[in-house]
Amino acid sequence: MANFFDGSPTHEPSSGNAFARNPIDRRSEERGETSIPTAFADPAARLYLFIGDKAVLKDGSSDPLFPVDAAEALNLRHETLILLGWAATGPRLAATIPDETPLEVRGLRAIDLRALAVEGLVPPEHLGPLAQGRSLSYWHARHGFCSVCGQPSVMKSGGYRRDCPSCKAEHFPRTDPVVIMLAVDGERCLLGRQSRFPPGMYSCLAGFVEPGETIEDAVRRETFEEAGIRLGRVRYHSSQPWPFPASLMIGCHGEALNRDIVPDERELEDCRWFERAEVKAILAGTETIKAPPPIAIANRLIRNWVDAV
Repeated sequence: MANFFDGSPTHEPSSGNAFARNPIDRRSEERGETSIPTAFADPAARLYLFIGDKAVLKDGSSDPLFPVDAAEALNLRHETLILLGWAATGPRLAATIPDETPLEVRGLRAIDLRALAVEGLVPPEHLGPLAQGRSLSYWHARHGFCSVCGQPSVMKSGGYRRDCPSCKAEHFPRTDPVVIMLAVDGERCLLGRQSRFPPGMYSCLAGFVEPGETIEDAVRRETFEEAGIRLGRVRYHSSQPWPFPASLMIGCHGEALNRDIVPDERELEDCRWFERAEVKAILAGTETIKAPPPIAIANRLIRNWVDAV
C-alpha cells in the first residue's frame, strides 16, 4: 500500500525562512503556576533579554543568552519573565529590562530583530526564540488590563495567558495571519511598492486574513483589492513567523486570470508586471530596482518562481 505522504517534499520550505528555525521544546502541556520560578531557579537557565522592542546583545559576542545572575545585575523585571521552553542544555526564558538601563557602560547594545537577521549577528537557531520572546513580550506590555471589565490582569501559564482576577476572563496571545503572495501570469509576475519601502524596492502584495476567510480566499481578495488582478489557482509555499509585532506570514503563489492592473493608490505607490529575465537581474542586484532582503519570505517566493523553469 502506498504511503499517504509519498511524493511529498522531504525538505520543509518554511525551514529556510528567517525566524522560522526554533529548536526550543515548548512543552505547552507542562506550563503551570510554578513553571517560571522552577525554570528560573535552574542553574542551566538562560535568558533572552529585551529593552523596549529590541534584543540586548553583548558587544563582540554573537551569543544572545544571559545567565540568571547577569540578567539580575541588569535589574531584570521579574513580572515580565516568560518561559519559552527548554533547549538541550536547559530552560530558556525571555524578559525585559528597564528602558533607562545604561547599556553602553556595561558593554551591551540593543539591536532591532530585523538588523539581527539581516546582518547575521546571531546564529540562525537563536532567531526563532528571539521572535517568540519578542512577540510575547510585546503582547504582555500592551494587554495589562482585561478587555472585558477593564481591571488589571495577571500573567499565567508561563506567560501564555493573562487572567482577570475580577471577572475571571482568560486572555491569550494573538498571532495575526498575513497572506503574502506572488501573482504569476506565465513568464511574468506582479510586484508592487509602498511609499514606506526603501527607494527602488518592489515586493509581493500582502494583507491580513479576515475572520471567516480561508487562506486562498484572502490571497485572491487582497490581490484584487490592491491591484485589480483576479486569481484562480492558489498554491501554498511556506510560512514565516514575523515578530513585528506578532504576525505569521503565509506565502503563496497565485495564478493570474487577467492582466490589466488597477492599483489601489491608497496602498501602493506603484504596481506592475515584471518579466522573468528582469526579475532574475533584480535578484542578482544588477538593476536599479531592488528585491526584498533575503530574510523576507517575499524574496523566497520570488526566487522560487524564477527558479521554477
